[in-house]
Amino acid sequence: MVVLHYTAMQSAEAARARLCAPEVEVSAHYLIAEDGRTWQMVEEERRARHAGAGAWGAVRDVNSHSIGIELANRGDHPFPEPQMRALEGLLAPMLARWSIPPERVVGHSDTAIARKIDPGPRFDWHRLARRGLSVWPTPASPGDFLRDCARFGYDSAQAGAEEVLCAFRLRFRPMARGALEDRDRALAADLAARWPAR
Repeated sequence: MVVLHYTAMQSAEAARARLCAPEVEVSAHYLIAEDGRTWQMVEEERRARHAGAGAWGAVRDVNSHSIGIELANRGDHPFPEPQMRALEGLLAPMLARWSIPPERVVGHSDTAIARKIDPGPRFDWHRLARRGLSVWPTPASPGDFLRDCARFGYDSAQAGAEEVLCAFRLRFRPMARGALEDRDRALAADLAARWPAR
């Protein structure tokens, strides 16, 4: 699994200093600056401390089962083209090297419902999916939203319906507001049918 984050810091250099400070007890495998510069800070086969408490499908210790990629971004603006190109260039061989299917590229907000929101509503998940580096649903017949979200991988047993809806929308409908809609149900049904979590 690959977990994407944003740093919520002023610069890539500040984020790098924090991620490399042992007293902070936070780390990631990679950091990608807005201009595309990329640093590997932890070997891929080693455990980094990037996900904290969270779950995806049957995985309850996300840190031990994932590669963490931090994107230098405060979360309040789109991710620049050089950064997205660098991410795509990093992800493609990584997924091949570790036999990670695109549905296992997730956001921190997917694994830590109600606790984290990164990489946030300005991250272009659809772009990654068009390149085969993540997934994007197409509407199906509306189903049971929470059941379908759980089947896709969201830990709906540990969060309420509103928190699951919020995490789902951060990734798949970032501009949607208000109560659960048929479009949410239809997208969740497609995700559950095509990419059930293992």
